[in-house]
Amino acid sequence: MSIATASVILAAASVVAASIYYSFQIRNQTYARRADLVLRLYATFDSLEFQRAFHTVYWADTHDYDALLGALEGQRHVGTYLFTFYDQVGVLLRRGLIDFELVDALLGNSARQLWEKVEPVVEEARARSDDPRLYEHFEYLYTEMARRAPGEARG
Repeated sequence: MSIATASVILAAASVVAASIYYSFQIRNQTYARRADLVLRLYATFDSLEFQRAFHTVYWADTHDYDALLGALEGQRHVGTYLFTFYDQVGVLLRRGLIDFELVDALLGNSARQLWEKVEPVVEEARARSDDPRLYEHFEYLYTEMARRAPGEARG
């Protein structure tokens, strides 16, 4: 084998190795960005403001829309804050921008518990606002959490 042939083979092997390395780097950066996004979401979830809002809504009598508003003493923004947060997580999950396993591990239980509690309220809010898509991504998040729950019946 001539030196010219060896150098061509070495150059080609270097290009292949660099491409493989670059592919792994891109994949790792994508995973790191997704993990960072989930951790930023978790920082909101873990805030005292969010926890107060969650517990206010969760422990309120929420059999219908008016009951929830009464329990919130007219502070509709508390419910909006919670529902919008989970709706945004649902959008990110639906678009594949965050990893389901991370979201489930960090937020799954709370998303499922809250949706099960407020689903009738959201349905009524949809009817009142004439917006059938209101908080649809929160519902999607719940559906995915319930569907993928280990050891439970899948719907």
